[in-house]
Amino acid sequence: MISDRLHGFVAAAAGVVLLVFLKCSNQMVAAETYGVPAIFVFGDSLVDVGNNNFLHSAARANYYPYGIDFSDGPTGRFSNGRTVIDMFVDMLGIPNAPEFANPDTSGDRILNGVNYASAAAGILDETGRHYGDRYSLSQQVVNFESTLNDLRRSMGSWNLTRYLSKSIAFLAFGSNDYINNYLMPNLYTTRFRYNSNQFANLLLNRYSRQLLALRSVGLRKLVVAGVGPLGCIPNQRATGLTIPGRCADNVNEMLGAFNEGLKSLVTQLNSHYPDSNFVYTNIYGIFGDILNNPETYGFRVVDTACCGVGLNRGQITCLPLQFPCLNRNEYVFWDAFHPTEAASYVLAGRAFRGPPSDSYPINVQQLALI
Repeated sequence: MISDRLHGFVAAAAGVVLLVFLKCSNQMVAAETYGVPAIFVFGDSLVDVGNNNFLHSAARANYYPYGIDFSDGPTGRFSNGRTVIDMFVDMLGIPNAPEFANPDTSGDRILNGVNYASAAAGILDETGRHYGDRYSLSQQVVNFESTLNDLRRSMGSWNLTRYLSKSIAFLAFGSNDYINNYLMPNLYTTRFRYNSNQFANLLLNRYSRQLLALRSVGLRKLVVAGVGPLGCIPNQRATGLTIPGRCADNVNEMLGAFNEGLKSLVTQLNSHYPDSNFVYTNIYGIFGDILNNPETYGFRVVDTACCGVGLNRGQITCLPLQFPCLNRNEYVFWDAFHPTEAASYVLAGRAFRGPPSDSYPINVQQLALI
């Protein structure tokens, strides 16, 4: 009996070692294939890995049940497990980029990139101010420039230029400018000052300015994510303003001008700057496909969050130590605003390898090979 148990333990341990070895081996192959030295991440809570843990902010996810399926537990990721960025770096074969706000993010730790994303942040500086401190898009660009100063001191200007040209920048902005600004007329005045098309143009003008700022300091591969169907998230379904079982169509309709404009902006930038490559990821289309065809991807629940409070568990995000749903891989939404790890896996895979309808004009894998 003891011998059988020992044999089983040894076999299990050998299996774990084999899995670790295979993962490391795959990452080494990916690193050699793509040759991407670093990833620089800009955005909001969809890609935040813990920057807001170091800020005076109410928008935090550094407590259980967030991270319940993540190897390091609750880190500040607004997910039960990994985010699309965690999956991208695995595919590229590079270590994950640490959070900028962490005092330990310096020296060798920044050589594979830095994550500047901040929950509640938007393209507009005022977006999300009711949550407290956050790094807006413009502040994240300033933070990136401070990282460049450190990199320049350690590798010299010539090496830095080549390093930046091979690195990838990923940007995910716009969701908060709607959810935590335009759709909150009791706190923000933008709804009274702009119609939806005018507001989209305002966002695109500010976004364009910062994209060009990033290019001007050396980045040449930039991926910009469109905004997903916000009218379908549990938070918007929980407003009571939608027909039961339906998304908030009026919210989804106002996003068209922004997403179409962002794709057009990518076309213009690629035309004007042939030494650079800008990629638009169609998050709205990919996520819409998941919601319309959930069974295809193994999902069963598309309208209710796995964790939260209120109607559709969308009125309040996960409470500390709240017990979430058990069948998390069958849920599209983790909390009122964010996808589960399982949904992020689909998003990341299609953005990385998908056709031009998913990533335009090329996908992230093709971008990495340039």
